Amino acid sequence: MGAGRRAMGYRVERDVLDEQGLEELARRMDYSDTHLPLNERLKESFRCTVPRLKRTVVGCLPVLYWLPRYSIWDYGMPDLIAGISVGIMHLPQGMAYALLASLPPVFGLYTSFYPALVYFFFGTSRHISIGTFAVLSIMVGSVTERLAPDNDFLIMINGTNSTEVDIASRDSYRVQVAAATSILAGMIQVVLGLVRFGFVGTYLSEPLVRAYTTAAAAHAVLAVVAQLFGVSITRFSGPLSLVYTLVEVCSKLPQTHLPTLVVSAVSIGFLIAAKQINSAISAKLPVPIPVELITIVSATVISFYIKLNGIYTIKVVGEIPSGLAAPRLPDTNLFREVIGDAFALAIVGYAISISLGKTFALKHGYKVDSNQELVALGLSNAVGGLFQCYAVCSSMSRSLIQETTGGKTQMAGIASAVIVLVTVLKLGPLFQELPKAVLAAIIFVNLKSMFKQYYDIITLWRSSKVDLMVWFVTWVSTLLLNLDLGLGASIIFAVLTVIFRTQLPRYSVLGHVPGTELYLDMETHREVREVPGITIFHSSATVYFANADLYLEALKEKSGLDISKMIIYKRRQEAKQRRREKRAERRAKRRAKREATSQRRPPKAGEPITAVFSVEEAGRWNEQGRRDQGESPGDDQPGWCGRENGTVFVMPMTPRASGDQCSWEYLKGGGDPDSATLGTVSELQDGDTTTLGSSSEDTLSRDLDKVSLGSLGKWTWDIHSIILDLSTANFIDTVAIKTMKNIFHDFGEIDVTVYMAGCQGSPCGGAIRAGRLLLRDHH
Repeated sequence: MGAGRRAMGYRVERDVLDEQGLEELARRMDYSDTHLPLNERLKESFRCTVPRLKRTVVGCLPVLYWLPRYSIWDYGMPDLIAGISVGIMHLPQGMAYALLASLPPVFGLYTSFYPALVYFFFGTSRHISIGTFAVLSIMVGSVTERLAPDNDFLIMINGTNSTEVDIASRDSYRVQVAAATSILAGMIQVVLGLVRFGFVGTYLSEPLVRAYTTAAAAHAVLAVVAQLFGVSITRFSGPLSLVYTLVEVCSKLPQTHLPTLVVSAVSIGFLIAAKQINSAISAKLPVPIPVELITIVSATVISFYIKLNGIYTIKVVGEIPSGLAAPRLPDTNLFREVIGDAFALAIVGYAISISLGKTFALKHGYKVDSNQELVALGLSNAVGGLFQCYAVCSSMSRSLIQETTGGKTQMAGIASAVIVLVTVLKLGPLFQELPKAVLAAIIFVNLKSMFKQYYDIITLWRSSKVDLMVWFVTWVSTLLLNLDLGLGASIIFAVLTVIFRTQLPRYSVLGHVPGTELYLDMETHREVREVPGITIFHSSATVYFANADLYLEALKEKSGLDISKMIIYKRRQEAKQRRREKRAERRAKRRAKREATSQRRPPKAGEPITAVFSVEEAGRWNEQGRRDQGESPGDDQPGWCGRENGTVFVMPMTPRASGDQCSWEYLKGGGDPDSATLGTVSELQDGDTTTLGSSSEDTLSRDLDKVSLGSLGKWTWDIHSIILDLSTANFIDTVAIKTMKNIFHDFGEIDVTVYMAGCQGSPCGGAIRAGRLLLRDHH
């Protein structure tokens, strides 16, 4: 087949490979794959040059690439405005999301400060805002509630038999649990980044991540509903924890604290209305209105003057220590208890951050290094854990604010960190009278964007039913199995959908579009025409162990050839022929034995003398007899057409006379008559009788040659060549190699030539070499 064939609507520039072409390409690839010796390659890899050292240092510290080129006049003011806007959002969100993590609010402020500083040096995205996030906060909360439940910190009240929770001891231990989880998650991310495992985020598809965050939002709502209604509930963990928590909340609703509920309702109403107004006039404002900051400042002032905590017993934030805590390593014994949760936090946090980072990078025309992002996020978590921070990732709401307010670089992150630092050092004590119900209301309203993701069901129903299944399974498993087990089940199901789709691909036969060089599926395109005598077979997926057998069966079905029956019939005919030959051989041996016995004695009078001739001699003897009778080769009896077959000897059993028909015997074996076997023409069965005047295609010669299926006359077909389109094959394994070998062998049995086309060069280099081996085995 010539080059330049087209398949599935695109042009294939590679040659269609027959046996010779495959051998030649394999030789070229073997030559091109020659490498330097191992010691030379090791020297080259460890050789230190100034350009290589510079690339390595800049790759590890991306800030060294863009900071020397930073223009204060062009980027300074936009980054400052964006940083202040994001810093203002950090304050309420940091304190609010700390409630989801079951930690004191001040640790949410710590988490908004330290990781942002670390990411400034190591991150490659210019627009994402690193800090607290609702999904990771609820995941951390599930760990702290499981390892430090309230029941483990009950103390006796002096003079009574009642007990109460030692909040200080409980919170201190929960901080250690959260810090240990953050450090371990950061170490996992750093290791994955160093081993170039950044592609792990690709296994978390967008439907999976969106369904996971949607289900996590349901967990977050139940986590803050107790604060909204002013009731105390028991937090559950493990499978069905959401169901148990929901039952607990419903049972405690009669105990709702009405003043707390009023504060929650007013805060939610104000936040929703203010956000709607902010969205309506945002195009006319240089920066968005800090609705959340206004809410917490107003609530703090009102609570301080009305004394909501003293008079109405509404829970408030309480003491917020000034200053920064010294770094310390948490209890290392906690690492083995939180390793599973840490791995889930590492994967989910990275998936959210890299998806946001790539979105902004594509919009603004720069590149985000996935492996370096893993390292940057891991260092942010590990260093932050030393300062009592919990796991972080990028926040969608803050990142959008940083990008829409004109932020250009991570200098905006430094500005936001300064805002948080000033609050922690000087302004923290001012928020001691802030009601927790207000923080719960902020969380509840901010989860509105996640609940909008339920519209994905409609979109996925119209576009992809498989992605809809992934979305639904992720959502259900996360709701019922909790966040960690739900993530594992979701990833397994998503991977299984990929396996099933590659295991059951679409197989098609390509036809030619008249007047073009396009080759399209004949079943889906009416205008295509079949190429006479050629079947072009295409698979929508690569051939590997999971679908190799299906590939072979589909090829047989699409080609229209029942190869199995055809080969079985041929095998039966060959077996039948071998049985006839064995019977003739046994008879010939007995006859030869009798002849040998008779040759030991002198011939009697009138006894015929048997002479042995080769085929060529018999032919010459036959022609001589005809010339003696005055006949020519063109007369009624055709001349002998000798076969150059050294395994056949012929002898007459009676003297030849004019007009007599001779009876002939044949010998099978080598050129030595003594080692040959004897048989008579009259002993041949099933229509194999012949005479010396037959043509070279007589049934006797067919008995001696290999059976040709076409000569048997049972089947006829028009296909002489099959082209296997391997343009979708990006790798090949040993099972696929055996399948290709079977294809070459089976179709070769019926004289159909098989070609391989569309190999992808380097990815299919193994296929080329494997094809050379199977062709060699086939020959």
